[in-house]
Amino acid sequence: MSTMKLSLLTDFYELTMMQGYYKTGHNPKVVFDAFYRSNPDGGGYAICAGLDQLIDYVKRLTFDEQDIAYLRSTGTFEEDFLEYLLNFHFSGDIYAIPEGTVVFPKEPLVKVVAPIMEAQLMETALLNIINHQSLIATKAARVCYAAQGGAVMEFGLRRAQGPDAGTYGARAAVIGGCVGTSNVLTGQLFNVPVMGTHAHSWIMSFPSEFEAFCTYARLYPDNCTLLVDTYDTLHSGVPNAIRTFRQMKEEGIRLKKFGIRLDSGDLAYMSKKARAMLDEAGFPDATITASSDLDEYLIQSLMAQRAAINSWGVGTNLITSKNTPAFGGVYKLAAIEDENGNLIPKIKLSDNTEKITNPGNKKIYRIYDKQFHKIRADLICLEEEEYDPAQDLILFDPKETWKKTKLKGGTYEMRPLLIPVFLNGECVYESPSVMEIRDVCTMEKESLWDETKRFVNPHEMYVDLSDRLYQIRTDLLEEMSLKQLQDFS
Repeated sequence: MSTMKLSLLTDFYELTMMQGYYKTGHNPKVVFDAFYRSNPDGGGYAICAGLDQLIDYVKRLTFDEQDIAYLRSTGTFEEDFLEYLLNFHFSGDIYAIPEGTVVFPKEPLVKVVAPIMEAQLMETALLNIINHQSLIATKAARVCYAAQGGAVMEFGLRRAQGPDAGTYGARAAVIGGCVGTSNVLTGQLFNVPVMGTHAHSWIMSFPSEFEAFCTYARLYPDNCTLLVDTYDTLHSGVPNAIRTFRQMKEEGIRLKKFGIRLDSGDLAYMSKKARAMLDEAGFPDATITASSDLDEYLIQSLMAQRAAINSWGVGTNLITSKNTPAFGGVYKLAAIEDENGNLIPKIKLSDNTEKITNPGNKKIYRIYDKQFHKIRADLICLEEEEYDPAQDLILFDPKETWKKTKLKGGTYEMRPLLIPVFLNGECVYESPSVMEIRDVCTMEKESLWDETKRFVNPHEMYVDLSDRLYQIRTDLLEEMSLKQLQDFS
């Protein structure tokens, strides 16, 4: 996976459109925006992820003889176009929001400025990469929020939709807040912590549970978490774990990090009982880890019940984002260059108001409350627009324009979100390490108000349009409406 070239990871129609542009000589510079329309799980935000793999994809976006031979075999592509592909390389610009950043619907996560043949080609792979990893990073952020500071480990590889989803999904989960993953390949590729305990089969393979525990403790005294529910959690597993801890003490083996894992039953009840037993036996430092089909809602419920759980192993529901299995990102044309070199805004209409796009070559400013450094709103504006935070700023809801907010000069700060990643086909950005991105994500989540992070009816963060962008959008809608009337008159 780490060396796979993804040039043919595309929908067939991307290549047929590309040949159409080539044959007609229609290859103007365009602007495409990749954005999403609604937050996963009905949440108040998402976490952007996948940029590092996208960069790798663009760097490798070439066609070799084997690729060309396959495309020739479809009977669809002509030789002059195949020759063009053989010499293809990306020559445009890409701007993106860095990984780990909190993001909201309708704002471009990635902006591609390039000849339309090049911009069109990368649509499918770009969406595949950004959609999946942003989805899992967002789910991880929600799970970690529910854990209220307790460590969350990603344990989902065996339930992921394939090796690629399991590996890059684990990377995204760490970005979202997980302390590590059970996926060793993810650990190797991205230098993130790998962790885990043992399976029930380890216990069952020994003559007794106690012997299995003691053997494991002697092998791994620095990280000894014993799975206690193979036979009977409270009458066998926890007592044998306590016996093991005592046995190690008698043998002079210092257990640096030790505890138990609960993988079934009533986790709130079991954890409280196990905590009492461990404390009474003189092991208050023993941790209690829980697994067993956990998600953010179950963890939140267990926390409300004051379950005595220190850390969480979350698998299926995290790595698959089971409740919302798709991110819903789209890639839409926003502007096209005319014969005079001007970028002309373009808009997509729809009977569904939510699907109407924002036109033009745009950028995004994040606006923070200066006192609390919490996000007040995001402002989408035209690329050439500039703002002075010392001046008053009036924001308005682009759907309900009578709703306005005035920010007094000096009370807010602004930060541009889109950064250059490729310029003239050359990569100008180096991704931080995954653990560094995780630290960025932690700070990003702290910039959210608590009302936005709650799971039920979260506060919707405002994503507003500048006056100029809103006017262009309104004018284009009116122009298209009049054109439709003329066409049907």
